[in-house]
Amino acid sequence: MIGKVIGQKYAAIAKSWVPTLALWGTTGGVTLVYLTDWRVILDYVPYINGKFKKDD
Repeated sequence: MIGKVIGQKYAAIAKSWVPTLALWGTTGGVTLVYLTDWRVILDYVPYINGKFKKDD
């Protein structure tokens, strides 16, 4: 379907870039968690959220 919209040549090029874009996206996400307050982001991860409960 995408091949009909953008053409077969460009669809093949886009398919070859998918692993690279996935790797860069993952790297960017990990970097974002590392550079920001990791508790704010990791509080939304169900498994990790239960490990760091605050004692109020």
